[in-house]
Amino acid sequence: MFFFISKLLSFLLNPILWIVVLLIYLLTGKAPERKKRLIWILLAAILLFSNPFLFDRALHYWEVPAVSLQSSQNYEVAIVLGTIARYDKTMDRLQFSYCADRMFQAVELYRQGKLKKIIYSGGSGSLTRPEDIDGPWVKRYLVTIGIPANDILLEDISRNTHENAVRVKLLIDSLEGPLGLSKRYLLITSAYHMRRAAACFEKAGVRVDPYSTDRISGPVKFDLDYLFVPNAFTFASWFLLSHELFGCFFYKIAGYI
Repeated sequence: MFFFISKLLSFLLNPILWIVVLLIYLLTGKAPERKKRLIWILLAAILLFSNPFLFDRALHYWEVPAVSLQSSQNYEVAIVLGTIARYDKTMDRLQFSYCADRMFQAVELYRQGKLKKIIYSGGSGSLTRPEDIDGPWVKRYLVTIGIPANDILLEDISRNTHENAVRVKLLIDSLEGPLGLSKRYLLITSAYHMRRAAACFEKAGVRVDPYSTDRISGPVKFDLDYLFVPNAFTFASWFLLSHELFGCFFYKIAGYI
């Protein structure tokens, strides 16, 4: 039930949806004075949510900074959170998403000898397409680039971040040897997602060190187009931040973090 409710709230909290709702009201409403005020509110919302500078600064304070591992920092296991790709049946190949950097960073650390094994965690997060699971295809890809199949463990049942943590904990507890006894695990996920993810894993009893990837925010810039020109990508990107903010709020209520 929580999974369904979270998906519904995620849809309802999308800033684009509220702007569309305001537009519909403006087209159908009959009170001239109220419509005039709403036009100004709508214009302000569009300018706010399409401003690259404001979004970048907001995300800068939310994202968990990236770190570099010291020469002595090695981990038995890294936990990589999906979903990062989808399988294209027509072309018989993977199509990677914007957060595929999670996997590529894990591969680089593995090749540097920083990791011994990789746990890839993530099932289908879709209400309508539960069969969309990329774990087996990601594992096949990793094997083709030279990572032994025995060093790749899959958890492909979880549907959200809370379930990622719970299912990975069950997987770790079921294993014997160094993997199950490891004191700390390297958690690899997107910088904007790391706060909620790390909190979920700590709550589930898995001690993790964060390794943020694909950080969206960058250094402060004062270019005129960056400060004042509306940007369509920025407009859409606010959904990522609002999703995480409200996700943390509802996860706290549910006791997941």
